[in-house]
Amino acid sequence: LLMDEPFGALDAQNRRMMQDELVKIWAATKKTCLFVTHSIEEALLLADRVVTMTARPGRIKAVHEVSLARPRDDAAPAFVTLKRELADLLQQELPEEAGRVAGAESRGKRP
Repeated sequence: LLMDEPFGALDAQNRRMMQDELVKIWAATKKTCLFVTHSIEEALLLADRVVTMTARPGRIKAVHEVSLARPRDDAAPAFVTLKRELADLLQQELPEEAGRVAGAESRGKRP
């Protein structure tokens, strides 16, 4: 099942309710789900593996196993640590991407 940011337009309360429901459905069916999100927290709450990608062009940067027990607690120290590690990894991509975009704009090209 491919889910491309299905909860992106929801408020925080309904998003969490739908995330919990998705985890229940997954636990009952054990079907593979490819869940696309820009939220590190959402990825860690739902996934067994998180795949991070580079900026342009989008390529797989790394695959991270999420071995946190379920149900997941986003305030647990292990969750917070993993969230910080992924944020740091993604942050490393920003300066390089900013330089590419700025360079393209200065030449009159759009990114």
